[in-house]
Amino acid sequence: MREVYCDYCGRRAELVSSKVIYGRDYGNKVWLCRNCMAYVGCHRNTDKPFGRFANAELRYWKRAAHKAFDPIWQYGRFRGHRSAAYGWLAQKMNLPAEKTHIGMFDVDDCKRAIRICNAERRR
Repeated sequence: MREVYCDYCGRRAELVSSKVIYGRDYGNKVWLCRNCMAYVGCHRNTDKPFGRFANAELRYWKRAAHKAFDPIWQYGRFRGHRSAAYGWLAQKMNLPAEKTHIGMFDVDDCKRAIRICNAERRR
């Protein structure tokens, strides 16, 4: 098994069931830092982190970023085409497409994405 370390405190994280975090088993694992309670989910049936560790503040901003971004690909300009919406966001944020995913964003990236998405939705 791989060794994964927390982005915040540097301690070794523990691979746990999603039930530990969410109270329900969603069939995937989560890397959890019990020291600072930051965590990151894993791709299904793997121990590969899906994005970056998130503490409470970053989780708040990721939820807010999804609230601004998701309607764009679900109902708006990119209806049903999430990857196209992420490509658009990558251009707007001047980021490589492979780095443009809310799961990889830090707090500042989330705030930028929110501003961009809110401006798009007001158009």
